[in-house]
Amino acid sequence: MQDNHCFPENFLWGAATSAYQIEGSPLADGAGPSIWHRFSRMPGRIHDDDTGDMACDHYRRFEDDVRLMKELGLQAYRFSIAWGRVLPEGRGRVNPAGLDFYQRLIDALLEQGIQPFVTLYHWDLPAALDDRGGWLNRDCAAWFADYAQILFRALDDRVQYWATLNEPWVSVDAGYLHGVHAPGHASLAETPLAAHNLLRAHATAVQAYRAEGRHRIGLVVNLEPKYPISLAPEDRAATVRAHAYMNRWYLDPVFFGTYPKVLSELFGADWPNFMQADLDHIRQPVDFLGVNYYTRSVVRDDPQALLVRASRVRQDHNLHTAVDWEVHPQGLVDTLQWVKRRYGDLPLFLTENGAAFEDPEVIGGRVEDPLRLTYLREHLKAAYTAIASGVNLQGYFVWSLLDNLEWCHGYSKRFGIVHVDYATQRRIPKSSGQFYARVIRSRGEALWEEEG
Repeated sequence: MQDNHCFPENFLWGAATSAYQIEGSPLADGAGPSIWHRFSRMPGRIHDDDTGDMACDHYRRFEDDVRLMKELGLQAYRFSIAWGRVLPEGRGRVNPAGLDFYQRLIDALLEQGIQPFVTLYHWDLPAALDDRGGWLNRDCAAWFADYAQILFRALDDRVQYWATLNEPWVSVDAGYLHGVHAPGHASLAETPLAAHNLLRAHATAVQAYRAEGRHRIGLVVNLEPKYPISLAPEDRAATVRAHAYMNRWYLDPVFFGTYPKVLSELFGADWPNFMQADLDHIRQPVDFLGVNYYTRSVVRDDPQALLVRASRVRQDHNLHTAVDWEVHPQGLVDTLQWVKRRYGDLPLFLTENGAAFEDPEVIGGRVEDPLRLTYLREHLKAAYTAIASGVNLQGYFVWSLLDNLEWCHGYSKRFGIVHVDYATQRRIPKSSGQFYARVIRSRGEALWEEEG
């Protein structure tokens, strides 16, 4: 091991979760239902008709979970706030018990020396707002800013990192185009409108933070590098379309005030004539960008594929996770370097990175998960490589701290570095979690421990 394998001294080591996936008790203490509470009750929408009613019972067990974070050596914890806990109708009346839960969670984290990294929106729009049109209603930007302002005023004295939205691309692609996530729509016409309003909401919340906040606020996006299957012009053109659709759609407006031109070509008559004033507004300066990275896509031209006319070519020679995502650490380096080249040398956080694999049985109080451990090792090495190349990466958050409700997969897919027995709610750090703790203690040197 060499000293130059250490990550920077101020590098932030953390883990991430989201409210609906772990909290349980979705209607406790006066909380209002979300679109996921509603969606999970539609038969066949979620694997085994699972719901988040119990999940990891974090709402009642958060103090134990914070102690577990401390045992793992976490320096930061990225979590989301359930909008409907704080505002049961999405706007107007504040629910004191819901706000108090997050006050107590943050206080518990700080008592253990763990930085709270708060995400305002991780897909769980209050059902009452969905009844008003949700992200299709232009008023949603103001609704979101009002909600955000309540949290800024209550929590900014203790929270130094805020993220407005988590993965707006997934919210729109899965929730409005393909209908596999809440609210379950499938509409070409709704897709760009929902995307635009999410970005307007992000910008309006950033604007509100500039008036109220004293620390840092940013946006979290999921990025997936695209590589053509061949040098044929049609495959290269398909790759450009796929890249613009997934990776540039939610960043070009924030940093340049424009949408990729190819989007209007893809949507045709369903692409709205957006006002320039909206685009100017979306271009609010952010303090950092969160990047969620899991996999890459090798792309071929596919005229039959919905909208983008491009499809993924499975690389059978490489390892794939339980959700059929190819394991490709070099894609993380390529992604972070692309962000720097295109959008400038802004502070970056790797806000999600992890893998679902079929975990073995608990044996002797242990869960050995060598595939996940190797995934983390190789992707953390890739993060180190990106930093060495000049990328301003300031922190890493493993997805996920706990096994949890994995959206439409229900409880069938496990991403956690901590095993959760859903029947007993017992937590057991997996070998990957123990490895991550060693990485944190050594500031990264443990990544190379097998190399001497």
